[in-house]
Amino acid sequence: MIFNFPYSKVFYSICLVLCLCSASAGEALKSIETGHTIMKVRSASADGAPFIVASTYEGTVLGVRYDGSIGWSQPLSGYMNHDIWCEDLTNDGNDEILIANADGAIYCLSARGNILWEFKPNEGGHVPPMYAVCVIRDAKQIPYVVCGGFDKSFYYLLANGKVVKEVKSRDYSTIRPFGPGASHLPKVNVHTINFLRPVPQPDGSDVLAMHASNNHMQGRGAIYQFKPLADQPYMDSGKLQVPTVVGDFNVCDPDGDGAYEILLGTSWLGKDAMTIYDPKTAKVSSYNLKKIGSAGYRVTQSVTIPDGESFRYLMLSGNYLVTVAPDLSAKSERKINGKYAYNDVWQDATGRLLLASSQSGGSCIHILDTTQSGWQDAFVHLDPPGKIQAILKNTEEARQQLASFEKPAWEREPIPVYSTWAKKKGIAKDRLVQDLIEHYDSPVFLNSCSSNKENWDRSSMPSEIYRNKRDRRMKYVLTQQQVLDKLIPNYEDAPGIAYWVGHGNDPYMYQLETTKKVLDAANGKKTVLILPELSDTFGEAGYVIGDLFNPLAEYAAENNANIFFRSKNVFWQGDIYLPEWSNVVSGRFAKSVVPSMEETTDRTMELSLVGRMGLWASGAVDAWGMRCSRDNPSFDRSRQHSYQRLPNHFLRTMVFSLANGSSYMNNTYVDMDHMGLALELVAKGALFVPKREEIVSFSPVHLSMKTPDEHYLSNAVNHKVTTYYDRDFEEQNPFVFGRTNAVWPAAPNTEWDFSRYAAGVADRRQHFIPPYPRGTVLITPPQAGVFADLDAPRGQMVDHLHPLYRDIMQEFITDGRHYYSADGKQTYAADEYYQTVAAAIEQGKAQLPLTVAGDVAWVAAQSADNHLRLTLVDSGYLNPQARTALVQFHAVKPIKITDVLTGERLEMTNADSAAIDVPLGLFRLIDIEFTK
Repeated sequence: MIFNFPYSKVFYSICLVLCLCSASAGEALKSIETGHTIMKVRSASADGAPFIVASTYEGTVLGVRYDGSIGWSQPLSGYMNHDIWCEDLTNDGNDEILIANADGAIYCLSARGNILWEFKPNEGGHVPPMYAVCVIRDAKQIPYVVCGGFDKSFYYLLANGKVVKEVKSRDYSTIRPFGPGASHLPKVNVHTINFLRPVPQPDGSDVLAMHASNNHMQGRGAIYQFKPLADQPYMDSGKLQVPTVVGDFNVCDPDGDGAYEILLGTSWLGKDAMTIYDPKTAKVSSYNLKKIGSAGYRVTQSVTIPDGESFRYLMLSGNYLVTVAPDLSAKSERKINGKYAYNDVWQDATGRLLLASSQSGGSCIHILDTTQSGWQDAFVHLDPPGKIQAILKNTEEARQQLASFEKPAWEREPIPVYSTWAKKKGIAKDRLVQDLIEHYDSPVFLNSCSSNKENWDRSSMPSEIYRNKRDRRMKYVLTQQQVLDKLIPNYEDAPGIAYWVGHGNDPYMYQLETTKKVLDAANGKKTVLILPELSDTFGEAGYVIGDLFNPLAEYAAENNANIFFRSKNVFWQGDIYLPEWSNVVSGRFAKSVVPSMEETTDRTMELSLVGRMGLWASGAVDAWGMRCSRDNPSFDRSRQHSYQRLPNHFLRTMVFSLANGSSYMNNTYVDMDHMGLALELVAKGALFVPKREEIVSFSPVHLSMKTPDEHYLSNAVNHKVTTYYDRDFEEQNPFVFGRTNAVWPAAPNTEWDFSRYAAGVADRRQHFIPPYPRGTVLITPPQAGVFADLDAPRGQMVDHLHPLYRDIMQEFITDGRHYYSADGKQTYAADEYYQTVAAAIEQGKAQLPLTVAGDVAWVAAQSADNHLRLTLVDSGYLNPQARTALVQFHAVKPIKITDVLTGERLEMTNADSAAIDVPLGLFRLIDIEFTK
């Protein structure tokens, strides 16, 4: 391997090989701490010596020696790397490293980590991510770099990066769109590139194997095979017979006889499987994994390992390794249950398995040698060092500090916070929940219940769609009385209940009268009616809103009930501002509607947060909710690594949301011992859950939504189909909220995108804990001008906020695409006018008590006449880091800064600023005393 050392290449290579042989003898598992969250791992070599290529969450590429040291670090563009391929392109004994980057480029690195060249098919700036890259060779052993992504083409490049040709999918694709739901159907016979891999041939050449798809959530896609430089495939799999979405693609030769197989892995919930595809015959055979831990969203990745004179298939799925014999006999299956799930697996040239970091925010690369005895036990007991141990240590220290915490005398009593998770049997078994119920008034644990759905007569329903619509996951078998007999007893010995009242797939799981009877039986106890994913999917949302939603919201308000409205995409800064939802925006249902989100595959979390909070701050609703569930980390269903066993990302999301005033939680508790710390903080008053009139970290600048632009909405709704890229349209149509459809996974936000200039978020990814360094910029109903509803029951927003906002608020109007003057007479382009908005936000921060920089999420609230509560949170959702919050004081002069949990007195850096360390995977709860 090439590194900058005073030794000759040959001498260093010999030393490294000897070191590896000595170190690995009898060693089944080795962990290398990198300090980074590693998402992808590959193997490479230089001068005959092996090394590991690793890609971090941030997109930095590392060259890592097998002895554990890091030779080099290359930050590239600063955006996610979707694929990596290592091969010697120049025949000099050193592998080049090819990177498919989310910025739309292919980067070629040397073995030293230097950028040799880059290729980007469109230099105009609107380039969707590159997603796949590999190298194939023709019969003369000439190498060609092949790459592709979301622009619906793939490219042949020479070893120096020069383009040989572009091949457009429209010229050969047989893939067609399917299913309802898109606002406009995508084009037929086009696709995006999911995987590209070489299949070696007897003459030394390669065939290019491509997996293509047009839908990353539902499409099985097809496999095409091309001869080098061919425009047309010579083999087409047709409709691929695999269990579900393809999330892994590995070409292997299990017997070493030249008969190559393609191992395909699923990326889904509850359909964990490996499919063996024969590239010569297109025949498939699948092995379905059953009972692999708890249900979850996982990518099944497959390799082969030696087994005496034969081999076994080995599958990494979640926190399990599963092996099976070549005949795929279920009796031959062996499960190995580890503690954690990992972001990637790769088999190096010696057969060792390279595991990327734990999905729970780990920082190691793990080397597992399946030829060594005890490798199974080593995997079972693998407890990664590095970040995982730091998270566990920091969390335990916080819990110990909380044990001696006493709520400051000047702070009010905590407001009620409702948890919709707590089944009676679960409460009895869970020590922490039981203790909180017995000793504290908040959180309030509602009894979570469910039932089969009502089989009721819909024949008179005017809407044919909803007359016939059913959720295929549910059983519609109960009479009304049976539903009541099932649900109503759950109120006994509980402060209330929570259950699904419907779903976007079918809002009419129960007839309205049945739900009213449940609320009547509550006798004043709290009821939370969970309604996920109701949107204009079928073009008849207006009917459902008028027939079901509005009367239910009105009845709920009269009976201590809430509709926990768990929508998707840009609903709370988009669809909700359509005319049919005017009753919600006006504040008519403020008591009953609780806006929340189901952010599965969404990439706009920083927007949905301020959309929900903006409605709350305006008075349109009296509360807002959060959801933390197992699929939240998934922003790309083709690579659904969403099986975190240590839910630190949920803990910090809960703390951040609660500190922002969220008072309803609809969370899946993966590990109550860890996540439960947030609930303890609430119960004991250590975490200050503010009322909206107490928050002082809202920016004085807010963005108000008029009726949304149609294309803005359709973009966000089309989060499944991957073929909507239109270069000309993108270049000619800048958006305030852009790149929200399925074409842009982890892609850079444009300079004029609200997410970048207001939220401080650089890409379309999972920003559940956004920084908003100049104050939280709310997205609200219009407050003045021709777009405002001046007669709305909610009144004016400033009447609901802290008094400091009375005379300092500044409003900008948008429809998601353009900006508008308050009188509606002028329209401003997003890529120009954003500078005016950004400048106002920058200027407005001086009117706040304080602001916080340093890639740390923050909230400030006034807890007493001369006290502020400042909550600081490590903002790395899946890449936690120890961070430093740079607190700048503006409109207050602090006289004392104290850590609430430790009692530590924190010092000012200078007269108007302080630097406060935030532990990795944690938060700081700060009290600031200031002059009145």
